[in-house]
Amino acid sequence: MVYLYVAAGLALLLLGGDILVRGAVTLARRLGVSPLVIGLTIVAYGTSAPELMVSLEAHLSGSSGIAIGNVVGSNIANILLVVGCAALIFPVVSEPGSIRFNGSILVAASVVLVVLGLFGAVTPWAAAPMLGVLIVFSWFSYRAERAGAPGGDPEAALHLKEVEAFEDRPRILVGTLPGSLLVLAAGLVGVVAGSHFLVTGAVELARGFGLSEATIGLTLVAVGTSLPELATAVVAALRRHSDLALGNVLGSNIFNILGVMGVVPLFGTLAIPADVAAFDLWVMLGVTVFFLIWIVRRGTIGRAMGAVFLLAYAAYVASRYLGFSALPLPQA
Repeated sequence: MVYLYVAAGLALLLLGGDILVRGAVTLARRLGVSPLVIGLTIVAYGTSAPELMVSLEAHLSGSSGIAIGNVVGSNIANILLVVGCAALIFPVVSEPGSIRFNGSILVAASVVLVVLGLFGAVTPWAAAPMLGVLIVFSWFSYRAERAGAPGGDPEAALHLKEVEAFEDRPRILVGTLPGSLLVLAAGLVGVVAGSHFLVTGAVELARGFGLSEATIGLTLVAVGTSLPELATAVVAALRRHSDLALGNVLGSNIFNILGVMGVVPLFGTLAIPADVAAFDLWVMLGVTVFFLIWIVRRGTIGRAMGAVFLLAYAAYVASRYLGFSALPLPQA
C-alpha cells in the first residue's frame, strides 16, 4: 500500500502541477495579463507549487525532516538532475546577462538558508522577511524587464518562451473563462491530493526501511516535486530550447527558498535536522555556486558536463542512503 501511495502522489503532482500552471496561464491571458507578467509569476513559480504543498503538508503533519529536505533536495535535483538531463539531450546555451541578476539572488538566498541551518531552525520571524524579499524581487524583475527594449532583454525573452511553451501544449476545456477556472481548480486539487499521498507514503517508507525522514525528503520526495521542472526541461530540450531549463530552474530554486521557506514556517517554527545543516545545505550552496560560475563564464553546459551533473547527483543520492554527512561519526 505504501508504494501505491507514493506512486499516486508522484502521478498526481506531475499531472496536477502541469494542469495548474496551464489553467493559470490561460486564465491570465483571458483576463488580459501580459505574457511577461505570466512568465515572471505563474510559470516561474507555478511549477514550484508541488514543493510548497508537500513541505506544508509535511510540516503540518510533524515531519519537519521531509519539509526542509524537500526544499534543499529539490534545489540540488533541479540543477544536477534537471539541467543535466536537458544538457544531455541538447546543450544548454545562455547569455550570461540573462541569468546574472537571478543567479545573484539565488546565491544570496542560499547563503541565508545555510546561516539559518546553523541556528537549527527557520522561525516565523525569519520566514516573513524572506517572503517579503520574494515579493519585492518579483516586482523589481517585472519593472526592470518591462523597461527594457521589447525583444531585447534576454531574461524577458526567456519568460516569454516559457509562456509560449505552456500555451503550445494540448488544451483541455480552456476555450472559455469557466473552462479555464475548472482546469485551474482541477490542477490545484491534484497538487493537494498528490502532496498528501506522497508525504504519507514517504513517512511510511522511511519507517519501513529505517531511514530518516530527511533522507527520504532529500531524495525521493525532492525528485517527485521536481518532476514538473524535469518535464518542462526535457520538452524544451527536445525543441532545441534548452535555455528555458535555466530560467525555469533559477525561478524554481529562488521560490523554493524565499517562497516555500517564507510560507511554511509561518505555521510554526520549522526545525532543520543537524545532518541537513552540516552536509546537505552546504552541498546545495556548493552546487549552486559552481553551476552559476560555470554558466556565466562558459555560457554553455554541453553534453559532457550534463553527464557530469547526472553522475554527481547519483553520487549525492548514494551518499545520503549510505549515511554520509559532515557530522562526526558516533564512537564505537
